[in-house]
Amino acid sequence: MKHLLNTLFVQTPTTYLSKDGENVVVKNGENILARIPLHTLECICMFTYKGASPALMGACAEYGIQMSFYTPTGKYLASVNSSVNGNVLLRKEQYRISDDPDKCLQYVKNIILGKVFNEKWVLERTIRNHSARLDTDKLKEASNELSTAIKSLSEYTDVDSLRGLEGKCADIYFNVFDEMILRQKDDFEFEGRSRRPPLDRINALLSFAYTLLANDCASALFGVGLDPYVGYLHKDRPGRKSLALDLMEELRSPLADRVVISMINENAISKNDFEIAQNNAVLLTDDGRKKFLNSWQTKKNEKISHPFLKEQVEWGLVPYVQAMLLARTIRGTLDEYPPFLWK
Repeated sequence: MKHLLNTLFVQTPTTYLSKDGENVVVKNGENILARIPLHTLECICMFTYKGASPALMGACAEYGIQMSFYTPTGKYLASVNSSVNGNVLLRKEQYRISDDPDKCLQYVKNIILGKVFNEKWVLERTIRNHSARLDTDKLKEASNELSTAIKSLSEYTDVDSLRGLEGKCADIYFNVFDEMILRQKDDFEFEGRSRRPPLDRINALLSFAYTLLANDCASALFGVGLDPYVGYLHKDRPGRKSLALDLMEELRSPLADRVVISMINENAISKNDFEIAQNNAVLLTDDGRKKFLNSWQTKKNEKISHPFLKEQVEWGLVPYVQAMLLARTIRGTLDEYPPFLWK
């Protein structure tokens, strides 16, 4: 259980919420864990199958508190909203911004700032921790190029050119990605990104990790009332959750990529956990997927200090916190979207 941004996050699977007077009562079995005044809350996010009492759900609707239900692994299920749902106003503003290149620009700049900054610090963290085992000059050169790109962000005046910068930075980062693989080098060679289909084992892991992360981001956006299909950096395309892809950009390298790198370097996965399909796609076996999901869930339970909130949060909550910050920016509560800047 965590109280952030006037939002109550309930993560223990056996936790149940009820109403007592004007308070939310958080219970685990017969034990009362907390009493929280309703008037202090804007949102309740529940990652538990136990649920909440009808009386509490009715009170949340009356107070205008959004209550969103997720599975314990983070899949969005449903929300309870008041009869006058402010989310329609939030989504209308989201759509207006999407149709206005000038309004989009600052959102896209901050998203790309978060992505490139985090790519740089994944490289810097690797240099710091493993300098004796890798080509530090090569990684440092890539890091410096990413720093130069960050400094140039203020010069860009349109979204299309920013997309070009983002692609250039991704190339710089992935050109040295293989340097961060310290073990099983013969079994996990990487010559660049291949997506549909993944053509090597590292790309298979990256694609699976990005799919999981995109699903978490989409669930987070649904929960705060935003439309995951209408984005700013990623153009609208039928069936594509463009805003979820926007939100995940700054989390790719510090979360998804680091899980992949750690699993390989710690021998938590091997070449035997992959198979080759008829179209030459390299895919994880059932056992390989189970291993990855275990590592993914372990990583999501690790705590970090959120760089904007200055609070301890689990990695698994970061997409939900960022979705809330994005929603607050679109509403006008925040002046600009604060990207997740990891070190």
